Amino acid sequence: MSEIPKKMNWGPILVLGGLWGLSEAALGMSLRACASTVSGSVMTGTALFFLAAAWSVSPKAKTAAAMVAIAAGFKLVDALLLGLPVLHGAIGNPIFAIVMEGAAFALIASVISKALAGKAFGQGLTGGLSALVAVNIFPLVKYATGVAPCVTGTAYPLGLYYAPIAVGLSFLTVPLGARAGAFLAAFEAGTRRLRWASPAALALSLGALVLLRIL
Repeated sequence: MSEIPKKMNWGPILVLGGLWGLSEAALGMSLRACASTVSGSVMTGTALFFLAAAWSVSPKAKTAAAMVAIAAGFKLVDALLLGLPVLHGAIGNPIFAIVMEGAAFALIASVISKALAGKAFGQGLTGGLSALVAVNIFPLVKYATGVAPCVTGTAYPLGLYYAPIAVGLSFLTVPLGARAGAFLAAFEAGTRRLRWASPAALALSLGALVLLRIL
């Protein structure tokens, strides 16, 4: 996560973005209105895993932006498959969360020193702080989509109530994501012929999403 390549390595980013988008659909496939207990926190930790993996491949803000665009695109396809409007709580709110997670990660990862970012603790710190920022911004979703965030029985935002779980989980998933991204980049570099398989992997993730919804 320390050296910045001159060009973006689109292969791993397409693969990781597709897997993130698919995971969002798989984790939220039973949710038509609100998140359930810790599901939102699990999604945050999962999102930051994929963001960290992509950042390890190409540590640039536009990498996070590309990942967000791909994952949000999957949610838009999901809306079409479910016959839901884009601003429905099960579509618009997760997209807002995806954007906030990407922005929070890019912000924190950009300010963490290179020396610290190269260590597991520094990567965990990046994950924990990114999750903390993202979950605290998420309640603003009602101003973006018109749908209030899910709440507990005491009307306290669910994301804030389970924030410690999101932070703790992200402290673990970001270092794991960094290692996964480094492995994927090295694997692709060693087998350049597979570079053309990345769009196919993205298409397979999209196909898996369709199958999840029609079966």
